[in-house]
Amino acid sequence: MIQIRNLTITHKKDLHVLVSGFDLVLNEGDRAVIVGEEGNGKSTLLKWIYDPRLIEEYAEAEGERVTQGEKLAYLPQELPEEDKELSAFEFVSAAAGGGFSPKDASRLASQLGIDEDMFYSERPMRSFSGGEKVKLRTAALLLGDPDVLLLDEPSNDIDVETLEWMESVILRAGRSVLFISHDETLIERTANRVILLEQLRRKTLPRQTVANVPFRQFMAEREAAFQKQAREAGSERREEKKAMERFRRIQQQVERAQENVSRGDPSTGRLLKKKMASVKALEKRYSREHEDLTEFPEREDPILLRLDNQLALPAGKTVLELSLPELRRGDTVLARDVELFVRGPEKVCITGRNGVGKTTLLVVIRDALAGRGDLCVGTMPQDYDEALPPDETPLDFLASTGGKDAVTLVRTRLGSLRFTASEMEHPIRELSGGQRAKLLMLSLSLSEANVLLLDEPTRNFSPLSGPQIRGILRDFPGAIISVSHDRKYVAEVCDAVYELTETGLRRVCGDG
Repeated sequence: MIQIRNLTITHKKDLHVLVSGFDLVLNEGDRAVIVGEEGNGKSTLLKWIYDPRLIEEYAEAEGERVTQGEKLAYLPQELPEEDKELSAFEFVSAAAGGGFSPKDASRLASQLGIDEDMFYSERPMRSFSGGEKVKLRTAALLLGDPDVLLLDEPSNDIDVETLEWMESVILRAGRSVLFISHDETLIERTANRVILLEQLRRKTLPRQTVANVPFRQFMAEREAAFQKQAREAGSERREEKKAMERFRRIQQQVERAQENVSRGDPSTGRLLKKKMASVKALEKRYSREHEDLTEFPEREDPILLRLDNQLALPAGKTVLELSLPELRRGDTVLARDVELFVRGPEKVCITGRNGVGKTTLLVVIRDALAGRGDLCVGTMPQDYDEALPPDETPLDFLASTGGKDAVTLVRTRLGSLRFTASEMEHPIRELSGGQRAKLLMLSLSLSEANVLLLDEPTRNFSPLSGPQIRGILRDFPGAIISVSHDRKYVAEVCDAVYELTETGLRRVCGDG
């Protein structure tokens, strides 16, 4: 379907190489996921595959892209600004290639399990919920009958129902799919190929791995291969060290014998000279063997982060007693009789369909806790710009005191999150969503917060770093009140799960 040959992509601004010598053949029926840490070029690669012109403004590419006349359809991360004011009917018509037949719309709506009337709605696209937008945008692409679907983060900011819908679309698309996602559950359930983009040696060496196996198998085999190679490399070097120690003892013995042999014993001198020649030959052999030793494996490890600056909350501590007759957004009543009680180091998650008011509720909870002198509250909003000053650098933001020790600590912590020295000095507005998520999480780790309010905390962390983030939050000694659709986060971190509905919070998981 698509062939990529010897592709190299380089950022124009800092000449950072994102991919180098990359080859890929995408076949019919492939459901390939692109994974990697934030800033490794996943979206840039997907854009180039769809249309090389999309990256010309900020990157240079060399390589060959071969198609056999296949029709490609591309879903970008965000709905373009110019499309937000279009009606649903105008948007779908344009995305489908200039129009669509009622018969095709009816057939597709039935296949996808969506309301056919959405295709003909005069509502502007901006007025639809996150889940509705994803369904409309995806359905519009499918109405154009493409051969290959290219999806950039189709799982971002959508509820569990829509996530499951997206899984079914990918599995039943009947065409090749190349996608990027941070949702591990979606990846595990859909992908049959994995493309891993890594940046090794402080982001100076790009490496790409293509594996024709599902994601979970890929991760297990990758870890097993890494450990096996590390053991072999360590064993060989221990044997080499022993051999070199034996060699040096022999060499020293011969050298001492040569120093002590008398001129009146030429026969022994000749023997020692031959012996030294043998020693030199042995040294050359060891040198050649050293070149053939198994290399220690390299990989881009998950981020290193810890929440260790916080004091534990007592089990009986009252964190929140919320009783809200109405949850409003402006003049709109979103829910009634909302009650939530949180005690001690409880980990609470609020779920619900898109648009029901989960983020609004989290803001209400934040305001309710704002005056509490007995708690220290840290927040991670869904819109990172609410918490991050766009014109400051990561160093300015985190080392506000400006002291030498503070700057050194922040540099060390940012380095453990895979920030380069240059990125530490970039304005925050130039960072990717994933890098800003790391920055917010690091700011929480450096604080003394014992209550965390987190809106979709894992959505911008890669599937490689996801387990690390979940482990950190699970072990956090304080309370967490969060909104999330990440099924692994809900299962592994949260003690209690509530669904927000129009009639209040309904407990769906947890004791009590």
